[in-house]
Amino acid sequence: MFDHVVFGTSDYAASKAFFLKALEPIGLVVVSEGPLGVELSADGKSSLCIRRAAEKPAHLHLAFVAENRQQVDAFYRAALEAGAKDNGPPGLRPNYSGRYYAAFVIGPDGHNIEMVCHESET
Repeated sequence: MFDHVVFGTSDYAASKAFFLKALEPIGLVVVSEGPLGVELSADGKSSLCIRRAAEKPAHLHLAFVAENRQQVDAFYRAALEAGAKDNGPPGLRPNYSGRYYAAFVIGPDGHNIEMVCHESET
């Protein structure tokens, strides 16, 4: 549905390092970087763009799709190692659906970052 998402960060270096580490399990890499910020992508079709900002941005909820539950688990561990705060460990969320397996963390600028898998356990 989205081609790209752009948001600002008050600590560019910390946010770039956080997203690269936390989203490594789904293959996120730097596509380009310049004076405005960095463009990250895992599939070459959609991208996450982090921009330098003078002020702390409003909080966002960013949800990323995992191919399997192991990627959700790996995201959660990597995000915590990168300095995120726990906002919901990996697990089924039956209030959303019977197969909604997700983990939530709070990133450097207070964004709620989610990794979700809609596939059955394999």
